[in-house]
Amino acid sequence: MYHSALAPEACPALVLNADFRPLSYYPLSLWSWQDSLKAVFLERVNIVSEYDRVVRSPTTEFRLPSVVSLKTYVKPSRHPAFTRFNVFLRDKFSCQYCGDHDDLTFDHVVPRSKGGQTTWTNVVTACSPCNLTKGGALPHEAKMFPRQKPYCPTVNQLHANGRLFPPNYLHQSWMDYLYWDTELEP
Repeated sequence: MYHSALAPEACPALVLNADFRPLSYYPLSLWSWQDSLKAVFLERVNIVSEYDRVVRSPTTEFRLPSVVSLKTYVKPSRHPAFTRFNVFLRDKFSCQYCGDHDDLTFDHVVPRSKGGQTTWTNVVTACSPCNLTKGGALPHEAKMFPRQKPYCPTVNQLHANGRLFPPNYLHQSWMDYLYWDTELEP
Protein backbone atom coordinates (compact mmCIF):
# COMPACT_ATOMS: atom_id res chain seq x y z
CA MET A 1 0.00 0.00 0.00
CA TYR A 2 1.22 3.52 -0.80
CA HIS A 3 0.77 6.43 1.55
CA SER A 4 1.65 10.09 1.36
CA ALA A 5 0.77 13.09 3.46
CA LEU A 6 -0.01 15.08 0.31
CA ALA A 7 -3.66 15.99 -0.07
CA PRO A 8 -5.04 14.90 -3.45
CA GLU A 9 -5.52 18.61 -4.32
CA ALA A 10 -1.73 18.97 -4.16
CA CYS A 11 -1.31 16.32 -6.87
CA PRO A 12 -2.08 17.81 -10.28
CA ALA A 13 -1.24 15.81 -13.39
CA LEU A 14 0.96 17.23 -16.15
CA VAL A 15 -0.93 16.76 -19.42
CA LEU A 16 1.11 15.86 -22.49
CA ASN A 17 -0.05 15.69 -26.06
CA ALA A 18 0.23 12.32 -27.81
CA ASP A 19 3.76 13.35 -28.89
CA PHE A 20 4.74 13.71 -25.21
CA ARG A 21 5.05 17.49 -25.31
CA PRO A 22 3.07 19.63 -22.83
CA LEU A 23 -0.14 21.02 -24.30
CA SER A 24 0.90 24.40 -22.94
CA TYR A 25 3.88 25.83 -21.04
CA TYR A 26 2.30 29.01 -19.79
CA PRO A 27 0.06 28.34 -18.18
CA LEU A 28 1.43 24.86 -17.71
CA SER A 29 -1.06 22.21 -18.87
CA LEU A 30 -2.18 20.67 -15.58
CA TRP A 31 -5.34 18.79 -14.63
CA SER A 32 -6.73 18.24 -11.18
CA TRP A 33 -6.49 14.72 -9.78
CA GLN A 34 -10.25 14.30 -10.41
CA ASP A 35 -10.00 15.31 -14.08
CA SER A 36 -6.98 13.10 -14.67
CA LEU A 37 -8.65 10.03 -13.11
CA LYS A 38 -11.84 10.70 -15.10
CA ALA A 39 -9.78 10.84 -18.32
CA VAL A 40 -8.09 7.55 -17.38
CA PHE A 41 -11.45 5.84 -16.86
CA LEU A 42 -12.80 7.28 -20.11
CA GLU A 43 -9.66 5.89 -21.80
CA ARG A 44 -8.67 9.28 -23.21
CA VAL A 45 -5.17 9.26 -21.71
CA ASN A 46 -2.31 6.95 -20.84
CA ILE A 47 -0.71 7.16 -17.40
CA VAL A 48 2.97 7.96 -17.85
CA SER A 49 3.93 8.45 -14.19
CA GLU A 50 2.20 8.27 -10.81
CA TYR A 51 2.46 9.91 -7.39
CA ASP A 52 2.91 7.79 -4.28
CA ARG A 53 -0.49 9.19 -3.22
CA VAL A 54 -3.49 6.88 -3.23
CA VAL A 55 -7.22 7.68 -3.23
CA ARG A 56 -9.80 5.09 -2.35
CA SER A 57 -13.33 4.23 -3.42
CA PRO A 58 -15.51 1.76 -1.50
CA THR A 59 -14.18 -1.10 -3.63
CA THR A 60 -10.67 -0.19 -4.78
CA GLU A 61 -7.76 2.23 -4.53
CA PHE A 62 -5.98 4.26 -7.20
CA ARG A 63 -2.54 5.81 -7.38
CA LEU A 64 -2.87 9.38 -8.61
CA PRO A 65 -1.34 10.09 -12.04
CA SER A 66 1.42 12.71 -12.05
CA VAL A 67 1.90 12.67 -15.85
CA VAL A 68 -0.66 11.64 -18.46
CA SER A 69 -0.48 11.68 -22.24
CA LEU A 70 -3.42 12.09 -24.57
CA LYS A 71 -4.17 9.06 -26.72
CA THR A 72 -5.18 11.28 -29.63
CA TYR A 73 -2.87 14.02 -30.89
CA VAL A 74 -4.31 17.53 -30.56
CA LYS A 75 -2.95 19.79 -33.27
CA PRO A 76 -1.72 23.00 -31.65
CA SER A 77 -3.16 26.27 -32.84
CA ARG A 78 -0.88 27.97 -35.34
CA HIS A 79 -2.13 31.46 -34.53
CA PRO A 80 -2.29 32.51 -30.89
CA ALA A 81 -5.39 34.30 -29.68
CA PHE A 82 -5.04 38.02 -29.12
CA THR A 83 -5.58 38.34 -25.37
CA ARG A 84 -4.22 40.64 -22.70
CA PHE A 85 -2.36 37.70 -21.15
CA ASN A 86 -0.75 36.74 -24.49
CA VAL A 87 0.35 40.35 -25.07
CA PHE A 88 2.01 40.31 -21.62
CA LEU A 89 3.61 36.95 -22.43
CA ARG A 90 4.88 38.19 -25.82
CA ASP A 91 6.41 41.20 -24.04
CA LYS A 92 7.82 38.99 -21.24
CA PHE A 93 5.70 40.69 -18.57
CA SER A 94 7.66 43.94 -18.77
CA CYS A 95 6.69 47.50 -19.62
CA GLN A 96 7.83 48.23 -23.16
CA TYR A 97 8.61 51.84 -22.18
CA CYS A 98 10.53 51.55 -18.88
CA GLY A 99 11.05 47.80 -18.30
CA ASP A 100 9.10 47.66 -15.02
CA HIS A 101 7.26 44.42 -14.17
CA ASP A 102 4.62 45.80 -11.80
CA ASP A 103 1.10 47.14 -12.32
CA LEU A 104 0.94 46.11 -15.99
CA THR A 105 -1.70 47.24 -18.46
CA PHE A 106 -1.66 47.37 -22.19
CA ASP A 107 -1.16 50.44 -24.30
CA HIS A 108 -2.26 51.27 -27.82
CA VAL A 109 0.90 52.62 -29.52
CA VAL A 110 -1.36 54.61 -31.87
CA PRO A 111 -4.16 55.58 -29.47
CA ARG A 112 -7.68 54.47 -30.28
CA SER A 113 -8.67 58.14 -30.20
CA LYS A 114 -6.35 58.63 -33.20
CA GLY A 115 -7.55 55.60 -35.16
CA GLY A 116 -5.34 52.93 -33.56
CA GLN A 117 -6.77 49.45 -33.43
CA THR A 118 -6.61 46.75 -30.79
CA THR A 119 -4.31 44.38 -32.68
CA TRP A 120 -1.02 42.57 -32.13
CA THR A 121 0.81 45.23 -34.16
CA ASN A 122 -0.54 48.19 -32.19
CA VAL A 123 -0.64 47.03 -28.56
CA VAL A 124 2.25 46.70 -26.10
CA THR A 125 2.58 45.96 -22.40
CA ALA A 126 2.91 49.12 -20.32
CA CYS A 127 3.02 49.80 -16.61
CA SER A 128 0.28 52.10 -15.33
CA PRO A 129 2.59 55.10 -14.76
CA CYS A 130 3.95 54.92 -18.34
CA ASN A 131 0.48 54.35 -19.78
CA LEU A 132 -0.84 57.39 -17.90
CA THR A 133 2.17 59.50 -18.95
CA LYS A 134 1.76 58.59 -22.62
CA GLY A 135 -2.00 58.99 -22.44
CA GLY A 136 -3.61 59.62 -25.81
CA ALA A 137 -0.42 60.84 -27.49
CA LEU A 138 1.43 59.29 -30.39
CA PRO A 139 4.92 57.96 -29.52
CA HIS A 140 6.72 60.92 -31.11
CA GLU A 141 4.42 63.40 -29.32
CA ALA A 142 5.04 61.79 -25.93
CA LYS A 143 8.69 61.01 -26.76
CA MET A 144 7.97 57.48 -25.59
CA PHE A 145 8.84 54.63 -27.94
CA PRO A 146 8.35 50.92 -27.24
CA ARG A 147 11.57 49.01 -26.66
CA GLN A 148 10.29 46.40 -29.12
CA LYS A 149 8.03 47.04 -32.07
CA PRO A 150 4.71 45.23 -31.48
CA TYR A 151 4.28 42.10 -33.60
CA CYS A 152 2.06 39.07 -33.98
CA PRO A 153 3.91 36.21 -32.24
CA THR A 154 3.83 32.58 -33.22
CA VAL A 155 2.66 29.92 -30.79
CA ASN A 156 6.29 28.74 -30.56
CA GLN A 157 7.45 32.23 -29.56
CA LEU A 158 4.82 32.37 -26.81
CA HIS A 159 5.85 28.89 -25.61
CA ALA A 160 9.50 29.96 -25.56
CA ASN A 161 8.62 33.05 -23.52
CA GLY A 162 6.46 30.94 -21.22
CA ARG A 163 9.47 28.75 -20.42
CA LEU A 164 11.13 31.87 -18.97
CA PHE A 165 8.52 31.87 -16.20
CA PRO A 166 8.40 28.41 -14.61
CA PRO A 167 5.60 27.79 -12.13
CA ASN A 168 6.30 27.72 -8.41
CA TYR A 169 5.77 23.98 -8.27
CA LEU A 170 7.39 21.41 -10.56
CA HIS A 171 7.16 17.76 -9.58
CA GLN A 172 10.22 15.57 -10.20
CA SER A 173 8.21 13.24 -12.48
CA TRP A 174 7.49 16.14 -14.85
CA MET A 175 11.08 17.12 -15.54
CA ASP A 176 11.70 14.76 -18.46
CA TYR A 177 8.93 16.61 -20.35
CA LEU A 178 9.70 20.21 -19.40
CA TYR A 179 12.55 22.48 -20.33
CA TRP A 180 13.23 24.70 -17.32
CA ASP A 181 16.42 25.01 -15.38
CA THR A 182 15.15 25.39 -11.85
CA GLU A 183 15.12 23.86 -8.38
CA LEU A 184 12.74 20.92 -8.05
CA GLU A 185 10.06 20.21 -5.50
CA PRO A 186 10.03 16.77 -3.86
